[in-house]
Amino acid sequence: MRPVLKPALSRLWREKQTLQFGTVRRHARLVEDVDRALASFLELIDGSRDGPALIAAGQRLGLDPEYCEAMLDSLARSELLDDAAAAQQALAGRPQPRREMLVPDLASLSLVHPAPGEAAAVLQGRARARVEVRGAGRVGAAVGAVLAAGGIGDVALVDRGRVAARDVSPAGFPPTEIGRLRATSGREVVHRAAGTAAGERYRRSPASPPPPALVVLAPRDGTGAFTGAAVEAQELMRAGIPHLYTGVLEHLGVVGPLVVPGASACGSCATLARRDEDEAWPRLLAQLIDGGPGRARVPACDSALATSVAGLAALHVELYLDGVLPPSVDGWCEVSAADGMTRRLRLRSHPDCGCLWQSVTAGRAGTMA
Repeated sequence: MRPVLKPALSRLWREKQTLQFGTVRRHARLVEDVDRALASFLELIDGSRDGPALIAAGQRLGLDPEYCEAMLDSLARSELLDDAAAAQQALAGRPQPRREMLVPDLASLSLVHPAPGEAAAVLQGRARARVEVRGAGRVGAAVGAVLAAGGIGDVALVDRGRVAARDVSPAGFPPTEIGRLRATSGREVVHRAAGTAAGERYRRSPASPPPPALVVLAPRDGTGAFTGAAVEAQELMRAGIPHLYTGVLEHLGVVGPLVVPGASACGSCATLARRDEDEAWPRLLAQLIDGGPGRARVPACDSALATSVAGLAALHVELYLDGVLPPSVDGWCEVSAADGMTRRLRLRSHPDCGCLWQSVTAGRAGTMA
């Protein structure tokens, strides 16, 4: 291990001999009685030396070895240290621009997963993950781009047809893609976001790719999170593949539920709960799914709302893959274009659904007991 004071944390002098690491109050840490020798020692904790070399360097500054070792232990207990060797290994093997693009993500992960080397392990786990985003509209294309930029190793945007003007968004398809095949343009959106070199962008994918660690259902036809993807969701439930509903329904952006098959409430639970509140809902839902004349002529999808929803959905996917259960499990989050407010609604497993009657082996990440 090569200790490094976490680069993501600011270093602020509260007073002459009190150094504060971090700006967010509830997570900030203080190092007191910092004299000139200790300040110089702290500057040496930059990831270029291992523990013994740091202690030896501290001795040259006039500090006792026991004091240096105790200080390193104290910094580690305060979650101020990371392992520069692990971070370097996590970024190794990637092109230089890609490594530089992921440095801010790794810095953020070091605060969420604070043990030395833990953030690097999480980033390596993301690199091994495969995620499918089914639906390449304003929300889906942006979700794929954000996931690729966040270090997910294999992101597949799955959709048919050609890019329409209503699919264009700042985080997804640019206007120049209008008229191109969504599948082709989707691959390029993902590659650009990931910083993939031009020569590597057109390598063929395996004929039989492994099952995804998670599938994002992002219908672009305005039917919303719980309607247009019903058949696909049932197939994913049977296969035991975790999946996340997301999309924009009229003026509401929806993220969730994130379904862990056999361990959390599913989309059918949401449909049944809506039926309990509105007995006409099954009839209305059937008309939405069938694409009848009652559908909205121009599906509403505010560009700012779609981008916000895509970012939140991608964050929930990353949390799940990183081993953290996001709030969209057994619930969903709504973002309103009317007031900009976000709220979480709880979703209970419905007794008539049966999705929890027989446990199914969940994905490797975020497994629920």
